[in-house]
Amino acid sequence: MILSALNDYYQRLAAQGKVPQPGFSSEKISFALVFSREGRPLQIDDLRDTSAKKPRPRSLQVPVDKRRTSGIHAYPLWDKTAYALGATAGEGKRLNEEHKAFRVRQHELLEGAEAAELCAFLALIEQWRPEHLQTLSGYSEEVLDSNIVFRLDGEHRFLHDHPEARRRWSEALEDGDGDVVGQCLVTGELAPLGTDHPAIRNINGAQSSGASLISFNSDAYESHGHKGQSNAAISKTAIFGYATALNYLSRRDADNRQRLQFGDTTVLFWARANDTAQAEAAEHVFAVLNDPPTDEQEAARLQTALARIAAGAALADTELGLAGDTQFFVLGLAPNAARLSVRFWYVDTLEQLMRHAAFHQQDLSLDPSPWRGVLPPIWRLLYATAPSRDGRAKAEDIPPQLAGEMARAIFTGRRYPQSLLGNIVMRLRNDGDISGVRVALCKAVLARNARLASRLSSQEVPVSLDPNVTHPGYLLGRLFAELESAQREALGKEINATIRDRYYGAASATPANVFPMLTRNVVHHFARIRKDRRENVAYSIEKRIGEIMQKLPVQFPKNLSLQDQGQFAIGYYQQKWTRRSSHEDTATEGESS
Repeated sequence: MILSALNDYYQRLAAQGKVPQPGFSSEKISFALVFSREGRPLQIDDLRDTSAKKPRPRSLQVPVDKRRTSGIHAYPLWDKTAYALGATAGEGKRLNEEHKAFRVRQHELLEGAEAAELCAFLALIEQWRPEHLQTLSGYSEEVLDSNIVFRLDGEHRFLHDHPEARRRWSEALEDGDGDVVGQCLVTGELAPLGTDHPAIRNINGAQSSGASLISFNSDAYESHGHKGQSNAAISKTAIFGYATALNYLSRRDADNRQRLQFGDTTVLFWARANDTAQAEAAEHVFAVLNDPPTDEQEAARLQTALARIAAGAALADTELGLAGDTQFFVLGLAPNAARLSVRFWYVDTLEQLMRHAAFHQQDLSLDPSPWRGVLPPIWRLLYATAPSRDGRAKAEDIPPQLAGEMARAIFTGRRYPQSLLGNIVMRLRNDGDISGVRVALCKAVLARNARLASRLSSQEVPVSLDPNVTHPGYLLGRLFAELESAQREALGKEINATIRDRYYGAASATPANVFPMLTRNVVHHFARIRKDRRENVAYSIEKRIGEIMQKLPVQFPKNLSLQDQGQFAIGYYQQKWTRRSSHEDTATEGESS
């Protein structure tokens, strides 16, 4: 299913001219050797993009038949300098063999060519000596070991773009002597089966040269002596299609919005619709959901659409102008030694995907909101699961499996990972960083579990401060926030450490061990506030503490469950940030009186 969807996507890209045709590959090319009609080398042209601080190679579509691994294999009409020119910056232990293989490959392809350009190139190959390189205009040591193409002096096109060269290359690919013909598992057609699966590049954590999605590296895993064709009966054209589509999706270009990074998982997505415009519109909306728009009108339009979808409206009835039956594909890949591991594979209609996004937004919703825009990007949610050091988290500290599980839950509308709530509660207790994003994740897990179980009312996991909620964990969180507020008012807002820094973990897990002491100490804080002639401040906090205490049982609970500790965090956050402005207003009134 994955390979079939990727191969179909390749057909769309090829029709738009965005990807190479079979037998070609987009490779990073840095230089071109210019030669005369007599086959004399003239100069080296620098093809690199110099718009940035550091020159970057250009991406050109050049002939490629298979992936080069440890053996010697030359490419036609281009290659790195060790093959093409017999020159390298290193020791070059195989230099002579590599350069010889390049010369043989060019003669095999172009022998008997009629075009003057191709004949001149063959003459260049025969006359070339590696020591010629340093005598050419435009040469520098940066040329060594880079990829190089060829161009006849006076011509604008490169040699590999010459019509006769492309025709000969296509015929060479179709010749395929010794190919095993079988039914392709991707297309269902009888065709020559391939064994070499191109490397997939730009997957975070994988080898820089690329990693395979499908490979066989031992004869013991090959069936019937067919070098993998029986294990993975995939035609050469389907192999080229799926690999080219994957490399297009995973490219690191600034304009690529179909590639996301969630922890160690690289997420690629695309759509299939009746027309290209609808597919691209669907891809744009998905990218915006995971990278909130800076345009306020677009954000408001998306926000309204999600709210309507959550309320039961169809996607077609919103202002987004999207077709609900558009097919959507999301693929999560992670490194696994020399291969790639499929972390998750999600296929559904855009209608269902948007409905799940709307529920995700609803579950995360928290007042006051810890973020601006429609939804926080998934990477930001994942960072909240990592240890916070001085308010900062590192990507390598995100639990490896959590990224895939989180993404799967968001895209499918299923429960969030069971480990998510425990992870967040542990972080809150260990580093004391009770951020809005972490609290929102606690709320999302509890709200979704309640909604899917259909046993709790939505009011028990409130979006904003709700004085009517009687859940002990929620009430204790609210009480803890007010006790901290009293301490701050008594000792000053610049206090180095509050009760949150010292007692949050114990208060949220074993309330009976901490709250009696905290409620005794708050009496001294009130006395200090009144001594400073801020009776209004003391009265307001004391009143709120009394209202909360009335709803609590006579004895503080000895222990709070994991779910109750999540409720504690929500109550603390909402009480603290909802009341902050009123605290400041009251304090100002007390000081002025």
